Amino acid sequence: MTALRCAVTAPRCAARSILRCMFLQVENVLAPAELQTITEIARQAQFIDGRLSNPHNLAKDNVIADLANDPLAREAGQIALAALQRSHEARNFVFPSRMAVPTLVRYDPGMRYGAHIDAAFLPLGPQPLRSDVSCTFFISNPGDYQGGELIIYLGTEVTRIKGNAGSAVLYPSTRVHQVTPVTTGSRLAMITFIESQIPDEMQRELLYTLNEVRALEGLKMDWRNRTQLEYVSANLLRMWSR
Repeated sequence: MTALRCAVTAPRCAARSILRCMFLQVENVLAPAELQTITEIARQAQFIDGRLSNPHNLAKDNVIADLANDPLAREAGQIALAALQRSHEARNFVFPSRMAVPTLVRYDPGMRYGAHIDAAFLPLGPQPLRSDVSCTFFISNPGDYQGGELIIYLGTEVTRIKGNAGSAVLYPSTRVHQVTPVTTGSRLAMITFIESQIPDEMQRELLYTLNEVRALEGLKMDWRNRTQLEYVSANLLRMWSR
């Protein structure tokens, strides 16, 4: 349901759906040199059965880089993490508090990830990370594999995403989603999870939309109206932050 997609090139959610702005696609999150480095690392990194990270999830059929034991996997993760942290579009959408180091994920022919919801908490240091927002980086070019679409369920509607290499999509971890079976080629991606300063999905969407209006229309407003808008935005952030 593309009417609910927040595109970076046209970020006005109100133009597509006044009330809902479910997820954000960001092109070129990874610079070309970063994308090339990650692709080269993926050729050498150690991959393990993806079910080892969640043995009770029977829907999962992929391989993931061994982040705990492989320095190359950690290097790729740090590159992607730095890219996401510097993305203004991503930060403005997510209001990040903490981010997990991204993990390389590969789907070879026949592999898939059935419909699921991401875990509420991830072990991360002394305090678990609450997964408010999930993020997928697309590393493979979409023409290099068939199938392997990321599907996000929005009520009775579905959105299918097969992003360009170097792009990323961010969406609420509370949403049911899946990766369709890869039929040919290999789908290489990276995944991470973000704890937001604004845990409530609706509050986060409202604040993001309000800030988009301020960014797009603020300079056209009388200074009094612009100040009022900034007053509301800043104080909602204070009120809703956790």
